[in-house]
Amino acid sequence: MSMVSLPGLKDMIESISTERNLPKQAVEEALREALLKGYERYRRTVQIDTQFTEDYFDNFDVELDVEEEGFRVLAKNLTIVEQASNQDHQISLKDVQEVAPEAELGDTVTLDVTPEQNEFGRMAAIQTKQVLAQKLRDKQRKMIQDEFAEHEGTVLQARVLRFERQSVIMAVSSVYGQPEVEAELPKREQLPKDNYRANATFRVYLKRVSQGSQRGPQLIVSRSDAGLVVYLFANEVPEIEDEVVRIVAVAREANPPSNYVGPRTKIAVDTLDRDVDPVGACIGARGSRIQVVVNELRGEKIDVIRWSPDPSIYIANALSPARVDEVRLVNPEERRAHVLVAEDQLSLAIGKEGQNVRLAARLTGWKIDIKDVAKYDAAAEDEKVAQEFQGQLTGEVSEEESLEPEATEVSEIQV
Repeated sequence: MSMVSLPGLKDMIESISTERNLPKQAVEEALREALLKGYERYRRTVQIDTQFTEDYFDNFDVELDVEEEGFRVLAKNLTIVEQASNQDHQISLKDVQEVAPEAELGDTVTLDVTPEQNEFGRMAAIQTKQVLAQKLRDKQRKMIQDEFAEHEGTVLQARVLRFERQSVIMAVSSVYGQPEVEAELPKREQLPKDNYRANATFRVYLKRVSQGSQRGPQLIVSRSDAGLVVYLFANEVPEIEDEVVRIVAVAREANPPSNYVGPRTKIAVDTLDRDVDPVGACIGARGSRIQVVVNELRGEKIDVIRWSPDPSIYIANALSPARVDEVRLVNPEERRAHVLVAEDQLSLAIGKEGQNVRLAARLTGWKIDIKDVAKYDAAAEDEKVAQEFQGQLTGEVSEEESLEPEATEVSEIQV
């Protein structure tokens, strides 16, 4: 069998494997794919008048011989026919029987179609080099995808490299001890009080591993995701790690809509152990545990509250630090509640620009209206809710009535 010589092939594969941190097998596979594209370019050049379909060369393959430092091109699955009309996909029975008398019509064979050393021209070599570079990039991206896909939703250590537009490009340590991988921290995922200077290190939440071959970092990380808060508490509170205390829900506003409002998080915790105070466990002695989390998040305010299966108690706790007088579940089906507080607690319950009540609503899943207990008229509010409910029923009935003529028309047509 003929072979195109590639002097230094073995050393080249080892060098690329080391430089790009790829297994030798992956480098060889990329090289085979690139050489096949080079052969395709060679064929298109020497047969310029021939129209090749997109899948014309699908039955061709390249065989690397690393020890002999060369490659061969093979045409596989050539069908044995009486008289071949396409030399790349068929072969005549007569030609095959000269070397294999037992061959029959309909069988398939593999044929060595390696070009001569001097025929594999300059353009084919350039094409091979370009495709190899692309294939190696694809292999690297695939390796990153395979390594980090299972680590989505975890926290990694990252180092600031540079800025691109409004994003911060960071170096993330590989899980398996490989060289660092670039990750993007978009503007919306940054914390307003973070100082992203060169080589500064941060804990980041791996939000997504991008699939495909698009350019740019494949890892999208976050400093504003609620998952980062959950990780930090789990890391600082042994009771959470031991599943004695569980985090039920988290509501975070790391990038408030206004510059006058700082980042804030509310976290609901619970336990089945009567001897354990879940809130106290998260705060720690003299606030030691929660302070570590606050420092990592650059002074972000964090409210740790006790979860309760009773919505009234849960909503009242969620509005901490405000003191709540009463919680009225005015429409449980639509999860609407009126929270009654004293006049001096109104601003505290609502929060600066509505942040406190907004986070409490996200945490509990209830629509919360803060009311002044001194001015609240329970009977009037109940009547108002009843009227709204009646209006919804009337709307449903009207909608059904409006559909009746259409149903009659359909019935008439069917008859």
